[in-house]
Amino acid sequence: MQDAPRLEDLIPDSAVEDPEAWAEQGVPDDIAAQENAPLALDPELADLPEITVPWPDNIDLPQLAPLEPDEEPVEFATFEEDIPPIPAGSEERISDELVLVFPSDNSLFPQRDEFLGRFRALSTITQTEDDDNLARLAVHARNDEALLQQMLRVYGYYDAQVIRSVGEVDGGVETELDRPAARFDILPGVRYRFGAVDLGNIATAGDAYPDLRAAFEIQPGDPISLDAIRMEQADLDVALGESGFPFAAIAEPDLLIDHDRREGDLTLPVEPGGQYNLGVVTSDMPEFLSGEHLSRIARWDPGDLYRRSDEMDLRRAILATGLVGAVTLTPVVVEEPQGGEPGLVNIAAGLTPAPLRTLAGSIGFGTEEGIRLEGMWEHRNLFPPEGLLRVRGILGTQEQLAGVTFRKNNFYGRDRILTVDAFASTIDYAAYDARTVSLVGTFERISTLLFQKQLSWSVGLELVATQESELDENRELLPRETYFVAALPVFAQLDNSDDLLDPTRGWRLSGRISPEASDNDGVQSFYVRSQVDASYYQSIGENTVLAGRVRLASIPGAELEGIAPSRRLYAGGGGSVRGYGYREIGPRSESGDPSGGRSLVELSAEARIRTGLMDGAISVVPFVDAGSVGDDALPDFGSIRFGAGVGVRYHTGFGPLRLDVAVPLNPGPNDSWVAVYVALGQAF
Repeated sequence: MQDAPRLEDLIPDSAVEDPEAWAEQGVPDDIAAQENAPLALDPELADLPEITVPWPDNIDLPQLAPLEPDEEPVEFATFEEDIPPIPAGSEERISDELVLVFPSDNSLFPQRDEFLGRFRALSTITQTEDDDNLARLAVHARNDEALLQQMLRVYGYYDAQVIRSVGEVDGGVETELDRPAARFDILPGVRYRFGAVDLGNIATAGDAYPDLRAAFEIQPGDPISLDAIRMEQADLDVALGESGFPFAAIAEPDLLIDHDRREGDLTLPVEPGGQYNLGVVTSDMPEFLSGEHLSRIARWDPGDLYRRSDEMDLRRAILATGLVGAVTLTPVVVEEPQGGEPGLVNIAAGLTPAPLRTLAGSIGFGTEEGIRLEGMWEHRNLFPPEGLLRVRGILGTQEQLAGVTFRKNNFYGRDRILTVDAFASTIDYAAYDARTVSLVGTFERISTLLFQKQLSWSVGLELVATQESELDENRELLPRETYFVAALPVFAQLDNSDDLLDPTRGWRLSGRISPEASDNDGVQSFYVRSQVDASYYQSIGENTVLAGRVRLASIPGAELEGIAPSRRLYAGGGGSVRGYGYREIGPRSESGDPSGGRSLVELSAEARIRTGLMDGAISVVPFVDAGSVGDDALPDFGSIRFGAGVGVRYHTGFGPLRLDVAVPLNPGPNDSWVAVYVALGQAF
């Protein structure tokens, strides 16, 4: 078999020696070009094995009818989307990598400021690191472009265009960018409006329909706002719950956009259910908290129209007892609505008990008061419902105490507390020494950490037997004198402040009066202990609160010697005049110790200044206090004492922790040069 020729063998020698001359020779004359040369027919195919069907050599194919010519011009797809002319705009530099451009005419997009605030919080470009490259920036830019489109639709701009540029910024941009950046030109277009507004079956609410429809304030023709839809849906849900519809249901809204009309038809499926009045509260643990007791706590009377706020208020009140860890309240139909009249529902309470026993202790220290240790054990439902028994003890430098307390919360009424307290104590103050046995009963309605009340009050009965002694000029204890005291204390307070432990605005005004009868070795005295407190709080800017306090007290009706030392008036200490020892301000006995008085004046002013330390949890509080105690029933300003200092507050979720350091400005010979106080809550 002959070998196939190689490529080199087919090239003439003349072409190798002189390629250009060979190329100019052209095609040799003996090789004539053939025009329309017939194609050589392939030889017939050999028969294929296993195939017996004859070849279709003579098949007549049908003739196809010619197509009509298309007179419409052919449009070819392009890779670049047509970009409309971009008018000159107003720029917003969001970050080094991001610029937004809005129309210069603010009326074309009045939501600009709000829009910018939300975009800054959600943008992915603003989270770009300094070392991110152009490719990473391009990915973030695509995400932000989709975000901008979505946000524009939130405000009803469904024809808006967002034009993205990544890399070099156009020279017309005033802001110079030193590294790759993204620019978005925003063309809001026309803001769409609401078309039809369908609220489902809300018309079946009967007489309540006008008020319910008014609660949903979106009307046909209003500018579209997805935020408004959510807010109005929430308002309608509240209105249904406050209008007697415990079983009302609102499904998810649907907004159908019609670009031709530039409107959106809103459908909000509403099923009001029936309208009901409230009955009683039932309990699944009647031996623990009975339904009768829970009904007493509730702020409605049977037959009142159902209101969801009443149900939620009852839930908070049950949790505030401290006896349950969780509670579920379920409306249960007793009577169906008939003839246009509301039906009746009871509220079924499902209770999960919380731990009922508490063992607690605390420790405190003051430079003037010394150390104070306190321990307590209590059972909060030993006498159901809500019958508390507490045993407590105090061991301190100046005070020792042992006591038993019985307390009945929500006693024949919401937030009403009956307390009976029996205790024995020994007190060793600079002013006097006392050994006391007391029995105190009070019936009160006061503010708590969970429920701050505008009006608080209490009435009580106090029986005291005490042996008390003062020091003579040699600082020796004089013979003890025995006093038997009966008192009827009454207290009332108006509270217009915004917070119980950390007020920033408002005022408080309180007064207490206690007619008392005293017997000292057969010598009887009758007098009235009275006190008025007023405080005011005013915010200055966002970080400063100015606070002021005044206290006036008087004991008319008896001479000072006829009043037991423990019933007299004293000033000084962390809740009084800071910078002085506890009860160290006032007239002095022959021994130089405070003897108490029959009149008292206290003044305080401070500025509570928030700092940026620890995420704003630290405040600095400069303050100045003043106080005076007099022998007579009328105030004495001749011996007024002043104190000043600086405090620190650490704000927690339950109130501020207070640390105050104060010095006396006009100290007496027995006063220390500095005093430190630690407590919970503001000084006043």
